[in-house]
Amino acid sequence: MTDLEQHLLAIIQDAFPLEERPYLVLAEQLGSDEQSVFAAVEGLRKSGIIRRIGGVYDSKALGFISRLCAGKVSTISAGASDDSALNEFAATVNEIPAITHNYVRSHEYNVWFTVIAQSEEEIQKIVDDVCAKTELHDVHVLSATKKYKINTVMGGRLDAKEISLNGMQNAELSLRAKRNEAKQSPVRILSDSDRTRIHIACDDIPHSLTPFKDWSVSCDELRDDIAQKRMRRFGAILRHQEAGFAYNAMVCFAKTVDSRQWSVDRNSVNPAGAILASKPYISHCYERPSFEGFPYTLYAMMHAQSADELDRNIKEAAKSIGNPDYVVLLSVRELKKTSYRFFA
Repeated sequence: MTDLEQHLLAIIQDAFPLEERPYLVLAEQLGSDEQSVFAAVEGLRKSGIIRRIGGVYDSKALGFISRLCAGKVSTISAGASDDSALNEFAATVNEIPAITHNYVRSHEYNVWFTVIAQSEEEIQKIVDDVCAKTELHDVHVLSATKKYKINTVMGGRLDAKEISLNGMQNAELSLRAKRNEAKQSPVRILSDSDRTRIHIACDDIPHSLTPFKDWSVSCDELRDDIAQKRMRRFGAILRHQEAGFAYNAMVCFAKTVDSRQWSVDRNSVNPAGAILASKPYISHCYERPSFEGFPYTLYAMMHAQSADELDRNIKEAAKSIGNPDYVVLLSVRELKKTSYRFFA
C-alpha cells in the first residue's frame, strides 16, 4: 500500500467525511488533491481491501435485536472428512438477509452466525428454519449481556506507533460508548424518510466525487443519526485479510475463582471487559451467558498479521485479566459477511 492509501485507511474507517465533496475534504487534510484521493480510495475498493463505505447502525437503537448463535454441523461422514453438509448450510444461510455473519471456527461448536430481527420469536423462527433445512443442530442463541467494544477500525499496514495510537482512540471510543449506554434515549419512532435514508446508508456509497448527492441523502441527517446514537460510525468497512490481518480468532474467557478479576462489586462494570477493550488488536468485546459444555462468558475478537503475533496477543490479553481459563476459536472459514440493510 502507498503512504496515501495507508493514511486514508487510518481516517476513513471511522470518519469518512459527511460532506458534499468528501474527497476534497480528505485531500485538504492530507495535503493532496481531490482526484488523487478519489483514485486511491477507488483502488482500495476495487482491490477488495474496502468491503464497503457506508453507515454502521446500532440495531437496538432502530428497534432491532442482534443475537450470536453457536451450533454444530458435521464435517465427517463414514469416518472421512466431508464438507457437503457444511456447504449446504452455507448456501442456505447465504439466502437469508437476517443472517449477516457466518463463520466456521475451530471448536466442537464449529459454526457461529449472527441474526438480526425485530423480536426473539423471529430470530428463533429463522434458526429453526435453518435447522429444518440443513444439518445444523445443538444451537444456542446468545444475547450480549454487556458490550465493551464494537469497533472494527483496523490499522491496515501501518507501523506499530500508528496502530498503538489507533488502539488508544478505540479504547476511548469504547469507554465513551459504555458511559453513553446507560443514558441512551429510548427508540425514537422513525419517519418514512428516516427509514428510507437508513436503508440507503446501509449500502455502499456510489463511485463518484459527490456520493451523497448521487444517493439523494442529506449529510446533515446522517450526522444527526450519529448524534442521536442511531449510527455508530460512517466509514469504510475492511476485509481484514486483504488489509493485512489474515489471522483472526474469537477468544472466550471463563470467570476466575477470584471474582475481583471480573468485578469489584455486583453493580460495577466488569473491568476485564474494559481492559480487553483497550487492546488495539481486539475489535469486539462482549459478555454473553455461558451454556452447557461452554463455560465461557467474555468474548473478544482478535486480529493479527501472523500466527505468532496472534498467539502473543492472546497470551498478553489473558495475562492482563489474570490468566483465566479460555478457549481459542480460530476463524477457519468465512461463510458470509454482510451488512444488514434495515427497513428493506
